[in-house]
Amino acid sequence: MSPSPSPDAAAGGPDLPLAAITVLDLTIARAGPTAVRQLADWGADVIRVDAPVDGFEEGREASSDHLNIHRNKRSLVIDLKNPSGRELLHRLARSADVLIENLRPTVKYRLGFDWETLHAVNPTLVMGSISGFGQDGPYATRGGVDQIAQGLGGMMSVTGLPGHGPVRAGVAISDVTAGLQLAIGVLVALIERSRTGEGRWVHTSLLESMIGMLDFQAARWTVAGEDPPQAGNDHPTMIPMGTYEAADGHINIAAPGGRLWRAFCAEIDRPDLVDDERFSSTKLRSANRSELNNLIGERLAQANCDEWVERLNAVGIPCGRVNTVAEAFADPQVEHLGMAAPVHHPAMGDIRIVRNATQIDGVPGDIRRPSPARGEHTNEILAQFGLEPDEISALRNAGAVS
Repeated sequence: MSPSPSPDAAAGGPDLPLAAITVLDLTIARAGPTAVRQLADWGADVIRVDAPVDGFEEGREASSDHLNIHRNKRSLVIDLKNPSGRELLHRLARSADVLIENLRPTVKYRLGFDWETLHAVNPTLVMGSISGFGQDGPYATRGGVDQIAQGLGGMMSVTGLPGHGPVRAGVAISDVTAGLQLAIGVLVALIERSRTGEGRWVHTSLLESMIGMLDFQAARWTVAGEDPPQAGNDHPTMIPMGTYEAADGHINIAAPGGRLWRAFCAEIDRPDLVDDERFSSTKLRSANRSELNNLIGERLAQANCDEWVERLNAVGIPCGRVNTVAEAFADPQVEHLGMAAPVHHPAMGDIRIVRNATQIDGVPGDIRRPSPARGEHTNEILAQFGLEPDEISALRNAGAVS
């Protein structure tokens, strides 16, 4: 039996694409919550199953990260080490559509929410899992975090300046990518379920997401046998396409060939570079990259970023300033897109968080609710799933919920 509609439904929730989907969120850190956030933003009734306070999560509710990643969710606390808590989770799973977790593969078996167990409880349930390195294999039991996956998956070897050693990406790229990949997989599984009536186990890992994110750099190896080196701020294979210093900052420019290359040379008052035999083809420009970049840099240093951006864009050459995060949010295009969405938090007041980067015409994309306090909705959620007040009190007395 499906649970009763959540309070979001009374506030316009049914108009959202995933309003009929109930998600149990057993995630921690970033990768799993990123996947769940995608579903929450599009209207799913996301129930965050928090554990009793532990060392990892303690004090995080007021952090900017927590406020941003757990919006549009509700929270109840279940102690899954308590037999009554595990039984309660199974009861919730019988009526849920999706359960997502990103603990070490062995933990879910110990706590009773592995795929085999949950599929027997509810054959229509879609389960999503993210691990560090995969659900099986020689590294399956290892703990995995973003930077380890970046290193193991090759990302750090192609990031940074040549000769300066490996560099991590400036964001938790394997966490975020794994979360997005899992969200896509869960949505595909839900569509398949509408045809077959059968739930599926969808899983990915930080390592798999990192290999996938290498994209053309990975294909350089798998197809051509070329192990890509670091290229710094230059494109690995095309030039000029990279970061250059103007008089008051840095700009990115993409003029790698053809009309763009000719227009670029004309605009920086170096039309002679087009016919220079050192730079007359993509291959030769790449071979003489350092020399060409020095010549370009000499010209760009003679004017400010904004002047070059205006001039180059006027002739169709893609370019843009290199902003700090603060400058990015002050950029007129970013302001126009509304990437910083307002929300009122009962403890933090009026704050802004980063809205979903995808827009669907005709579908509202506002933030419906702020991140929840731990256990804020325990009674509300359990009543929604049909538990009577005396049952809830018994669970509290047994220490199974709080």
